[in-house]
Amino acid sequence: MTATEHRGLDLGNLHSYLIHSGVSVDGELRADLISGGKSNLTYTISDDTSRWVLRRPPTAGLTPSAHDVAREYRITSALQGTGVPVARTITLCQDVSVLGAPFTLVEHVSGRVIRTKTELTELDGQDIDACIDELVHVLGTLHNVDYHAVGLGEFGRPDGYVTRQVALWAKQWSRVNTEGHPDLDRLHAGLAESIPAQSEASIVHGDFRIDNTILAPDDVSRVAAVVDWELSALGDPLTDVALMCVYRNPAFDLVIGEPAAWTSSRLPSADEIAQRYTLASGRELSHWNFYLALANFKLAVIAEGINHRYRVGATVGDGFDKAGESVPEFIAAGLRALKGKI
Repeated sequence: MTATEHRGLDLGNLHSYLIHSGVSVDGELRADLISGGKSNLTYTISDDTSRWVLRRPPTAGLTPSAHDVAREYRITSALQGTGVPVARTITLCQDVSVLGAPFTLVEHVSGRVIRTKTELTELDGQDIDACIDELVHVLGTLHNVDYHAVGLGEFGRPDGYVTRQVALWAKQWSRVNTEGHPDLDRLHAGLAESIPAQSEASIVHGDFRIDNTILAPDDVSRVAAVVDWELSALGDPLTDVALMCVYRNPAFDLVIGEPAAWTSSRLPSADEIAQRYTLASGRELSHWNFYLALANFKLAVIAEGINHRYRVGATVGDGFDKAGESVPEFIAAGLRALKGKI
């Protein structure tokens, strides 16, 4: 790993911390960069016998709440044994003297991650169909977890979740906006004026799509683990479903920085994925256009956040330079949804 890729990771400090925390370490620690800063910095950490995954926030350009590793650690710890596939949690370190920021360590899950259209070509139509069914089933299973029963009753305030989301992402925008985009204000105003009553609360993942799962090595119709829980919360399950569908927009390739598997025309349409979720979960998609508009609003802000971090030099790796170009696309799609034209 190069010095640049080591940004935010001190293996000597990490080794000492793990030993003092009672984690068995066999030999020298090694690290490989998995993700360089579109969300959290993510590394595979290994010694002579074990493999783990470490996640920590980017080193600069943070948007508050969007890189909360303690949040994802707490929720994945609670989901152990619920039927929602997650990695076994190892430790949460909130002592910033170790790596300069909080971080989590979880057990490495072996499997297959399908991120790009090229990787998707290895699957035939039947495999893709079975995989989509499994993904919507897992999301429905998550939304049906009794969050009180798993110890998450005090995790957050599910009531008023959508109202707070509209305000939160508007505030995030004010922190990362570099290009203006006056139509974003129109979209925000339209959302604020049309917030529906929340009829249900559940655990929400906040970033659910195929590449935020690890599929079983020999069976793409089985999810071995759902990952990237940094935006998880107690809230409205339809926000998860809408965002999953909005990720199907081809403009999402600009956010990812490569031809994303989830935007492929070989996958079912966003409408069909939404219908499959309804069948798998038993939930109706009430006020659906509002939720699609909100998802586009959120994704526009996320894309601008990536653009902001790229501009201040806080990203590691390639593929960050085009994210800002997607922002107008998502704003326009959100406005169309509010007008009922989607």
